[in-house]
Amino acid sequence: MAIARHYRMDAAEGKGEELASALAALASALNGVPGFEGADLLRDVDHPSRLIFIEKWSSIEAHKQSASSLPKDAFANVMASIVGKPDACYLCYLPLA
Repeated sequence: MAIARHYRMDAAEGKGEELASALAALASALNGVPGFEGADLLRDVDHPSRLIFIEKWSSIEAHKQSASSLPKDAFANVMASIVGKPDACYLCYLPLA
């Protein structure tokens, strides 16, 4: 069953575009990782420095195992562009009907 990994991040002052670029690069790096099914990047209309990054995975286990498939510095540019820690959670998809 597919799951989503949701991250909410606030960019450091003046680093909103840098964060967006870092997240786009991260999504690109995830392509080809077993279980990765895609990502979405959104900007909060009312808080432009807040970005939402949603990864889709085949399972929570696939997401957890993905760290071993990425270079150690894969998150460095993301972490250098944010204030505090990302707010993250797993979400499951529900049927609409």
